[in-house]
Amino acid sequence: MFENLTIQKSFQSHSDRGTLYLVATPIGNLEDMTFRAIRTLKEVSWIAAEDTRQTRKLLTHYEIPTRMVSYHEHNKLPSGTELIRILLTGESIALVSDAGLPAISDPGYELVKMAIAEGIPVVPIPGANAALSALIISGLATDRFTFAGFLPREKKNLQLALEKLAAHEETLIFYESPHRVVKTLAAMEVVWGNRDIVLARELTKRYEEVVRGTITEARSFLEEYPPLGEYCLVVSGFVQTQDQIEADKAWWKVLSLKEHTEHYEHLGLDSKEAIKKTAIDRGLPKREVYNELHRT
Repeated sequence: MFENLTIQKSFQSHSDRGTLYLVATPIGNLEDMTFRAIRTLKEVSWIAAEDTRQTRKLLTHYEIPTRMVSYHEHNKLPSGTELIRILLTGESIALVSDAGLPAISDPGYELVKMAIAEGIPVVPIPGANAALSALIISGLATDRFTFAGFLPREKKNLQLALEKLAAHEETLIFYESPHRVVKTLAAMEVVWGNRDIVLARELTKRYEEVVRGTITEARSFLEEYPPLGEYCLVVSGFVQTQDQIEADKAWWKVLSLKEHTEHYEHLGLDSKEAIKKTAIDRGLPKREVYNELHRT
């Protein structure tokens, strides 16, 4: 009945193997390191770090002498195999990422899977997390949310990913880089319309900034104040009242056909896709929109 069930007793003695600790590190402010995290990093035999140079700064600050080994996306297979071997000898390892909780949007989850498969205890040492920090200060609903990490880079895949999330009613959370955030907001506006959004950057740091408004307003803000630092985007879920339904139908009525199409081109769509979206809005055949725009 329970042949596939496994039970971990985290705080019982495991003399035959070590424990894999997932240790949260600060997302910017070194004071966010917990007492338990510091003690754990001092007590384990090894620290597996995504970037040993970055982690060295943290260890130096807290006078932690523990040996480090590199574990990241490009060496996760050979390094992961070696880490499991060490754990099976009875030595414990702490896994850390550059910032925040390990195994979120980094290869740490694969090491966790390997450890579980070998019956190695995996214990969380909680602490700072950028996504949840952004959520709780956003002012958007926190009772249900989806963390979607980084969206696809390629335009077509980005649009498909956003379309899959379009009907989600819970708050949505994303990570985004400064050189892509404007394009991402434009794609969100095309697929979702003008939802409420929060842009949080430099969380816990000296220049922490939280921008609250609509997607359109956030795009305009970033055009005037170019993006700096890594962003957490917190976006309201799908809610459509009767007023919103009417507004969605009516927004383009003050625009000419040419202005309507140019609106979508400004958001990053090519001419073909802009014509398609315009035709859908107006309930017209694509060919009719195309012919009208190219009428001499």
